[in-house]
Amino acid sequence: MKAAILIQRWYRRFLARIEIRRRYTWTIFQSIEYAGEQDQVRLYNFFNALLTHIPETAGRPLDSQNTSRSSSAEALNMKFSDESDDLADEGITGPERGYQGPDIKFPLDKKELEVIIDLFRKKKNRLHAKYVAGILREATSKLKRLPNLNQASTAISKQVTICGDLHGKLDDLLVVFHKNGLPSPENPYVFNGDFVDRGKKGLEVLLLLLCTFLVFPGGVFLNRGNHEDTVMNARYGFIREVHQKYKHNAERLLKLIDEVYRWLPLGTIVNNRVLVVHGGISDSTDLDLIRSLDRGKVFDILWSDPQHTEGCRPNSLRGAGTYFGPDVTSKFLQRYKLQYLVRSHECKPDGHEIMHGGKVITIFSASNYYEIGSNKGAYLKLDPQLDTHFVMYTAAASKTRKLTFRQRVGLVESSALRELAAKLRERRIELEREFKSRDPENKGK
Repeated sequence: MKAAILIQRWYRRFLARIEIRRRYTWTIFQSIEYAGEQDQVRLYNFFNALLTHIPETAGRPLDSQNTSRSSSAEALNMKFSDESDDLADEGITGPERGYQGPDIKFPLDKKELEVIIDLFRKKKNRLHAKYVAGILREATSKLKRLPNLNQASTAISKQVTICGDLHGKLDDLLVVFHKNGLPSPENPYVFNGDFVDRGKKGLEVLLLLLCTFLVFPGGVFLNRGNHEDTVMNARYGFIREVHQKYKHNAERLLKLIDEVYRWLPLGTIVNNRVLVVHGGISDSTDLDLIRSLDRGKVFDILWSDPQHTEGCRPNSLRGAGTYFGPDVTSKFLQRYKLQYLVRSHECKPDGHEIMHGGKVITIFSASNYYEIGSNKGAYLKLDPQLDTHFVMYTAAASKTRKLTFRQRVGLVESSALRELAAKLRERRIELEREFKSRDPENKGK
């Protein structure tokens, strides 16, 4: 009996040590991630201030800025080159000659969508830039007609599925469609932003979501995230990805992608009772104001995070948005007669988290976000009574199934330490200068 108790104690201590390692690893990853976002927000604010103080830009009315932006997109109705290696320098208007991918016809239908999904899944050929541009233009045209806040309902479908951040993880999106079915008016989805960056398949994820949006009107609701932004894309990999995949057409495609970003709705309301936004709220969030705002000028609902303590304070870690407490949530929900808030924006070990007494739900759909085995992805299903059902999954299940909990933590821990070491090397001169100022006599104290 004593031996059994000793073994049990040892095992509990072992699990506690592993859990501590998992938690500090998570903290390292999040600290590095948020510090990077803070740098990008500073850069964003700098360029905004710069543009404000340029006389020609400052003196130009707001409408003319919108007009010039839209006219630049219309001017992109031009030739797109084939990306085949042997035709790299030839301007080809259509998918002739070296192109081996599928021929896509517009307007898209379910058959064309299945062809595109098959193409992305098999990874054999790349969709011609002409078709990529066509999808982006068609999507922009439809998005422009939508309000700032989508209205979704379970009246016909009897359910709504909400997906969080995908961050270029095509495998996760395909797992969701496999488990839950393709979108349709009878099986509607809300995709809650951050479709691109960090993952290697951001362009495929974005195009696939836009295709489902075009093929199933009323079956797909797209919300904007803080990474649907070219400033963020410059740091976190999406612009580089587009240049690698479409090196002869990248700049033209990126301008069309920027137009898609500009017209993405800012949130979705389900059954007039549940608000779905990417980040969160603040004590000054006004839904009536959001309904009438320029979609390109919103920060709080894209960047904010919930906190356990009361009140509302600036989100110093990210450099934008706020931390909002349970009191802020309660007042907001009461003011707009809402039941609860669904948001994304933060990676969670199980792909979801419930806070503020069930009034704030975080949903994150990119599994293995930091490293293989670091976290599960999840999606949320709402029924007509708005009861919640979470479905968790791991995209690379075959790789993680064989790993023990200790091995998974070890993989993530080593990855986190590599990231930390890289950051320390980047700041080596600054760190050495700071250490010297605090210990001028080199005593090591």
